[in-house]
Amino acid sequence: MIELKTPAEIEAMRPAGRFVADVLTALRERAAVGVNLLELDALAAQMIREAGAVSCYVDYAPAFGSGPFGYSLCTSVNDAVLHGKPHDYALKDRDVLTVDFAASLHGWVADSATTVVVGSPNPEGSRLIKASEEALAAGIAAAQPGAKMGDISHAIGEVARSYGLKVNLEFGGHGVGHTMHEDPHVANDGRPGRGVKLQPGLVIAIEPWFMSTTNVLRTDRDGWTLRSVDGSLTAHSEHTVAITPEGPLVLTARD
Repeated sequence: MIELKTPAEIEAMRPAGRFVADVLTALRERAAVGVNLLELDALAAQMIREAGAVSCYVDYAPAFGSGPFGYSLCTSVNDAVLHGKPHDYALKDRDVLTVDFAASLHGWVADSATTVVVGSPNPEGSRLIKASEEALAAGIAAAQPGAKMGDISHAIGEVARSYGLKVNLEFGGHGVGHTMHEDPHVANDGRPGRGVKLQPGLVIAIEPWFMSTTNVLRTDRDGWTLRSVDGSLTAHSEHTVAITPEGPLVLTARD
């Protein structure tokens, strides 16, 4: 069931959005050659404790995962694109790192993701990141009151096609509220003018993610991490967005 938030409830979601944005900013600044993924997870856990927030991931155990996730954030490196489980891995020069983070603060959830190149430039990785960020911006721009969900999906897919990328439709965006994953589903490609009407009060996570040369995923042995089937690089960008009468409001915007 799709739940629409009141203007007061959207205001109440702002602190969660700011907190998630602050954590991702700190993680982007910490990510460097030699930094362990477990260090990044520990930083997120510390910030959660200090803010009095609650992790959305530690006890998360959906049907597609292998038991409770057990960590505070997702860290996906190179060919890993979604649900990357933090583990004992020191970041290497030119690694492409995605950090996906969701937390609840004062009973409201925000969800966001960002991808960075670690150390020296990685042209292929930077191109994928640019594509995912442009697709996210296009999806947000299409999230206008009175439009349809297909308009968001189509806008994302058009950017993917402009970069020559294929789109996987198994995982996409979703509603956000008191829990991390709510209705409706937000596909990363679709037909304009179709689907759920975007009404003020709808809050969704828009999250384009792409793989360089495939649209097929494989699941890692950890039962969680999703990788490109051919080992190609990946990128993922995400914001929590509220539909308002004035247009889309990005709750997880980073300064």
